[in-house]
Amino acid sequence: MDVYIARQPIFDRKKVVFAYELLFRDSLSNYFPRADGDKATSKVLSGSLFAVGMERITGEKKAFINFTQNILSSDIPFMFPSATTVIEILEDVKPDPSIIEACGKLSAAGYHLALDDYFPKSGMLSLVKLANIIKMDFRAMTVDEIQKIIRDPEYANIKFLAEKIETYEEFKSALEMGFEYFQGYFFSKPEIIKGSQIADSALQLLNLVVAISKPEVNMDELEKIVEHDVSLSYKLLRYVNSASLKRRAEISSIRKALMVIGLVELKRMVSLILLSQAAVNKPEELIKSSCIKARFCEGLGHASTSTKIKSELFLLGLFAHIDAILDQPMSMVMENIPVSKNISDALVNGEGEALPYLKLAECYERGDWDNVKKYASQVSVKEDSLPDIYAEACQWANEFVY
Repeated sequence: MDVYIARQPIFDRKKVVFAYELLFRDSLSNYFPRADGDKATSKVLSGSLFAVGMERITGEKKAFINFTQNILSSDIPFMFPSATTVIEILEDVKPDPSIIEACGKLSAAGYHLALDDYFPKSGMLSLVKLANIIKMDFRAMTVDEIQKIIRDPEYANIKFLAEKIETYEEFKSALEMGFEYFQGYFFSKPEIIKGSQIADSALQLLNLVVAISKPEVNMDELEKIVEHDVSLSYKLLRYVNSASLKRRAEISSIRKALMVIGLVELKRMVSLILLSQAAVNKPEELIKSSCIKARFCEGLGHASTSTKIKSELFLLGLFAHIDAILDQPMSMVMENIPVSKNISDALVNGEGEALPYLKLAECYERGDWDNVKKYASQVSVKEDSLPDIYAEACQWANEFVY
């Protein structure tokens, strides 16, 4: 049985990733939540631990994993490392004596416990006393309801997590209310400032990204770029010996490093570094998400049996969040850099041959499994190849962004 696992970032107050919640589906033909909860949770647990490997998806960050009533009462949670696993207790779990006892053992063993979609109700106090984190749906509760809970002395030792934060305005509001953690895709949306222009330095970087992504670029040009940038040189040498390249070599010069890494891989790496330099004062996760999308879209192109635009898909994914990176409308950004019509049509107009690849990447990232199946069919990619493509993209991004 294939296991489909995606991740959603959880940020702290400084917009640094604290953890990832794992979103899962045991197959694209029998998807959660219509699948039995215990069965689905068991699939993701065994899949993430044994088949996929949690570290490939989450790197060194903590993983929030949903646990059902029955599985909480079993020994399964103890299969995961307490230092990196947050036991997320679903909202429909009944706090009966067996659950309180099981959660007490987990807490004593060093696991952090999080209550999902929390709203005060009778009988919950015993679980609240064991919890480290309480998650609240920011859009489903009023300001008064939220503040009443946060200010209640009963919750004095608990940290609060705001779910479904989709805009910077919501992030700022939740921050002021006293939330410690934030979950949602606000980080990938632009904070558009009226009347401002894209800085010339950022445009130069983006034009360089496009230039080095063209098939006719030669190694000598790229060598000059690398040699004149200490940061690029250092990252190149680190990347040559990374696990994702699956090779080790004694490197004595930039030229040798370029020979080892190869033109295609070098162009990818330089593109990502230049993009990250344009993303000053932005969450690291924004660049990491761009890395994942770039690699995932590229992988989809290789797996597709019908695409004619393989060479454009890496840049498509790389620029998926360029509006958020530059805090400008996507249409304005695309007007100023010479990307292909396929890329521009997908990013600006939401149309064209490249769009289904981008949509598939976005839906997989969000755990929107219904539409994952739809777009996988549109781009002629076998569904059972998706977990490996995504896991490899996450691992690659984790190794690059440091």
